[in-house]
Amino acid sequence: MSYTRNEIHEIVLSQREFFLSGKTLDVKFRKEQLRKLKKMILDHQKELEEALYVDLARSEAEAFFCDIGSTVMEINEYLKDVRKWNKPETHFSGLAAFPSIFTKVYKIPYGVTLIISPFNFPILLSLGVLAASISGGNTALIKMSSKSKKTTEVVKRIVSETFPSNYITVIDGGHDVADYCLQERVDKIFYTGSPNVAKHVMEEASKNLTPVALELGGETGNWCIVRKDANLKDAARKIAFFKICNSGQVCININQVAVAKEVAIPFIEELKKAIIKQIGENPHLNEEYPKLISHSAYLKIEEEANQYKDRIIFGGVGDESKDKYSPTIIYPVDINEEIVNHEIFGPLLPIVPFEEEKIDELLDTISRREHGLALYIFTKNKKWAKRVMRTQQYGGGCINEVCLHIMVKGVPFNGTGHSGMGAYHGIWGFKEFTHPSTVLFGHTHFNLSLREHPYTKKKKKMFSKFLK
Repeated sequence: MSYTRNEIHEIVLSQREFFLSGKTLDVKFRKEQLRKLKKMILDHQKELEEALYVDLARSEAEAFFCDIGSTVMEINEYLKDVRKWNKPETHFSGLAAFPSIFTKVYKIPYGVTLIISPFNFPILLSLGVLAASISGGNTALIKMSSKSKKTTEVVKRIVSETFPSNYITVIDGGHDVADYCLQERVDKIFYTGSPNVAKHVMEEASKNLTPVALELGGETGNWCIVRKDANLKDAARKIAFFKICNSGQVCININQVAVAKEVAIPFIEELKKAIIKQIGENPHLNEEYPKLISHSAYLKIEEEANQYKDRIIFGGVGDESKDKYSPTIIYPVDINEEIVNHEIFGPLLPIVPFEEEKIDELLDTISRREHGLALYIFTKNKKWAKRVMRTQQYGGGCINEVCLHIMVKGVPFNGTGHSGMGAYHGIWGFKEFTHPSTVLFGHTHFNLSLREHPYTKKKKKMFSKFLK
């Protein structure tokens, strides 16, 4: 269906009226809607898995682990704790506010929220974000990707069967429809995608001073560092799994691996073995291996791989009829080459050798580029690794592991700079979709007159003493 600007406008108006009715303010109502959302997903699990297979050739296990199950976990956390999170905080007002004793902080929903989701995790990054919006007491207009056609079609239908459109609406369409949404006066925008489009989102949002949360892949990609003392077999196994996952179309995926020269060759051998063990010698022919989202995405990956064909030491082949391109190791790659200066978003894996004693130079180069959404380090030197994680700028990451930081309950998932702003998951999602409003409870008796004119010398002296 192709939406007109007027149709989008009418959806937003109807959602604003619903929000102003006050129904979403009741935490009981929010929990009821979260239960409906969870039931909807589980009731249509098979259909969603099939849609993910059509769009991305995901196996049932990967579809559940990465999209469906992860979304249900998110909903469970909101169901468990939203009442606690929504309670007003009570603070002592302090002597400066005497005779007021108490100040409250209320968690106020924004109102009409706009969620713009991408193709790579079309359920988690639409319905998972929706769960945060619902928990905060908002309505939601969800613009899903036109690239993940089948999943968008299914989600749009089952949401319309579950929720009234003046509360939750899912729409499809291209960039023109997204622009119609951005031109509306909504109260909060949550966008997941590329830094370039995010700039456009922010520009449109600025016209109405609409607050924005952004989850972006990072302009120069996410780094993984494998030091000389790392457990190479363990590192290779985990990195192989992650590069296979969704054919590398993951915003927190490893864009390039920096490996100490002394262990580069043995690490690469372990990496090859790990890929073969997990997905076979010809991954592009394996039914369980995901495909790229479109033929144009396939051609883009193939074209970039061909630019480095003299340095491809594993992979470098694909099945164009199915848009599957094998995990491809490119070695050696200089840290200043083009392939490590942009987000690949696919199964290519450049290996950048560095001299172990010059690890600080490597970190300095990384820190001078745009901040990644993730950083991964493999080393036995935990003290050094902790220092790096405390001092580098990135969204989140792992030491001797990959990607699992996004599965931890109660912690934020976010980016910084060109990898995003804001945070969500659990309480952080609730906070992202609510505004903290401070309210002081005053008294009509025993009010001090020190703050009022006239400011006599005696008052000034007393005021100065009081402040000290």
